[in-house]
Amino acid sequence: MSTKSQLSTRIVVVAIATLLVLALVPGVALAQSENGVSGNVVVAEDETVDEVNAVSGNVVVEGTVTGDVNAVSGNVIVAERGEVRGDVNAVGGTVQIDGHVGGSVAGAAGTLEIGESGIVDGSLEVGAGTVTIEGTIAGDAMIGAETITLGESAAIEGNLRYDGNLQGNTGAVAGEITQDSSLGVDLAPVVLPLASWIVAAYALAANLLLGVVLLALFPRFSDGVAARVAADPVRTGVIGLAVLIGVPILLVAVALTVIGIPLSLVGALAFAFLVWVGVVYGRFAVAAWALSLVDVHNRWLALVVGLVAGALVGMVPLVGWFLNFLIMLLGLGALVGGLLAHRRRVRQSATDTGRPESGDAAA
Repeated sequence: MSTKSQLSTRIVVVAIATLLVLALVPGVALAQSENGVSGNVVVAEDETVDEVNAVSGNVVVEGTVTGDVNAVSGNVIVAERGEVRGDVNAVGGTVQIDGHVGGSVAGAAGTLEIGESGIVDGSLEVGAGTVTIEGTIAGDAMIGAETITLGESAAIEGNLRYDGNLQGNTGAVAGEITQDSSLGVDLAPVVLPLASWIVAAYALAANLLLGVVLLALFPRFSDGVAARVAADPVRTGVIGLAVLIGVPILLVAVALTVIGIPLSLVGALAFAFLVWVGVVYGRFAVAAWALSLVDVHNRWLALVVGLVAGALVGMVPLVGWFLNFLIMLLGLGALVGGLLAHRRRVRQSATDTGRPESGDAAA
């Protein structure tokens, strides 16, 4: 392949990878889930998804969600034929439940309505301007609102704790009715799942972008990093561990000197970037090794597979963190080893020719 063709191919691949990264920023749509930061997220009437995590204009469930719905939206609606088998955690201008929720409903809204056909198998916990209940709540209800209206068809099979102006069919409550002025709404069940998902999506996008830059600018060096991990993972991991421990100690020692604090701060930033590159290279290298076992040799595929797999593994408590830590050590060790080897080659070349030799890490 000619140099011009290679350059054209590289530009196309970089463009595709960049578009992939940009697509991840506004939202991620998985085969069995709806996740998005977008205008609207709709689960159609004949559609079934595992879960919905969304920051959007509207979230509408007309079909079936087998897990939870976590949404920060203008309107969150479970339509009459819609079914959510898990919980609904929502922050919105309007939260409307006309369908079936198998779990509990928790939310903060300007207006929350449980329609006549609405059924909540669990509890209701809400803080809102106005709350209207015409349907059925099988568990307890905790409501803080300016106005709480219980319709003629309403049924609360558990207890009702409320703060605000309660009116309407109070006989709909099977249990005790207690006024509690301390009631508030806990947004943690809503915010934390969304926050963790958004952070994971942006981290994956950032890692992909960095990986694209590394592979596009330094293809041979990147291949060398993968080769080091595959050839001697134990030695490479030990080097990575030594760097991870030794550099911070050195930075602390530098900070103790008279003029060392500015240097140590700059060094800390450089070291943080080095570790980040090590994370990306580690996942890329492990994926490249795994793909080579089935005779697939494609650095771009290895990058995507490695980073996506690393993000998924990271969701596993404790074990995922430990595995990603080991992979980071491999990437950091291979990166430092490659930089040192390049430095030795430059010095040897300068010795052989009697003059300095220019070059970059891609050589």
